[in-house]
Amino acid sequence: QSWSRGMSYCLHSESHLDPGPIYVRENGKLHVVNPGAGGVQNVTPKTRPFSLFSRSFSVELCMNREDDRARRQRTDHFIFTYTKEGNLRYSAKSLFSLVLGYISDNVDHIDSLIGFPEQIAEKLFSAAEARQKFTEPVTGLRALQKFTEAYGSLVLCSLCLRNRYLVISEKLEEIKSFRELTCLDLSCCKLGDEHELLEHLTKEALSSVKRLLLKDNSLSDAGLRRMTAPVRVLKKGLENLLVLDLSCNPKITDVGIGYLLSFKKLNCLDISGTGLKDVNAVIKRLQMQIGLVHSKVPLKEFDHSNCKTEGWAEQTVLQWEQAVMEAMKPQDNLRSRAAALRFYGKTHRIEEVVKCTLVEPETKASGNLQFYKEKVQNCHLPLKKEVAGSHELKNNKKRALAEQERERTSKQKHLCLTVEDWDLLNTY
Repeated sequence: QSWSRGMSYCLHSESHLDPGPIYVRENGKLHVVNPGAGGVQNVTPKTRPFSLFSRSFSVELCMNREDDRARRQRTDHFIFTYTKEGNLRYSAKSLFSLVLGYISDNVDHIDSLIGFPEQIAEKLFSAAEARQKFTEPVTGLRALQKFTEAYGSLVLCSLCLRNRYLVISEKLEEIKSFRELTCLDLSCCKLGDEHELLEHLTKEALSSVKRLLLKDNSLSDAGLRRMTAPVRVLKKGLENLLVLDLSCNPKITDVGIGYLLSFKKLNCLDISGTGLKDVNAVIKRLQMQIGLVHSKVPLKEFDHSNCKTEGWAEQTVLQWEQAVMEAMKPQDNLRSRAAALRFYGKTHRIEEVVKCTLVEPETKASGNLQFYKEKVQNCHLPLKKEVAGSHELKNNKKRALAEQERERTSKQKHLCLTVEDWDLLNTY
């Protein structure tokens, strides 16, 4: 009775707005409270339509920003999809994907990946790459080094940085962490002789480079001497080099070409647009000593469109480039202002000299100086009449080869014992 009195009192104390019928369940039975009578009736309820909110009622959705991380962690374990009927369906993620996501979030804390399976490491690298972990200043370099130490060429086998000097300057340490590269394109970067990346080319980590493109990099004879010193003296460094592009470097002279003779495995060479004085002498020298023949037709090996970035870190290099371009966006206004000043004749066109495309006319004027090594054809057996003379020819060839080796060794001794070369080797 006390309960019914309290309920009737609350109902009589309400405002004039009619909330509708109120149902109460007691002892397994449903009762309806009659506001007019103020009592409880045990009758079957008769539903009638009513509005819970008034017409002027409005709702504002507020999000608690502080709980975003907790909410994201709770929902990150599920995959939400929609059915054909448009209903929301969710399924739990696998334990492997959850662990992979956790490790990729903390990839910089990995001690070592040596001996870890390559298939899982590739998925881990792509997961960390999607989270842009390799673009972070300190932790990104540490994480990238763990992958390059363990997997080498799988992380990156070919790197194209043509006309991307800003990427080189911003991510130099990351670029130096790549190992076992087979192709490296540094064309039109204006690096110069003293750049740290050119010194890194002589390290053992890049001894696997077979294709090196250094077009339009302001190189001189001193830069070539530094780059070839380990090969000439210690037989290390770029000893496996097959294709070399040194075009559009006008400071390279006949002396610098002499340093290239240490690349015995070289198959293709481009020295167009260099500062050679005696071109015919250089052509003969290259043909006699390392077997390179002057090509009258441009070679496909020096088509820069074929060089691409390949490996796990392909998207990582693109992320670096996008970050550099975003950092350069505020300077667009300065360029437009400079263009306006040029229009009114207040400034000179100086920026166009830096572009790589303007060096092309120099190569056309000086001629095409591309070289290739002819394939050795299988010689047929001599005829019966020439069998007796073949032994004499072989003996003559052996004597000639022995004399050439003596000359080379004598020349190498003179070259190897120069003070400048030893000073360079002491810096490595």
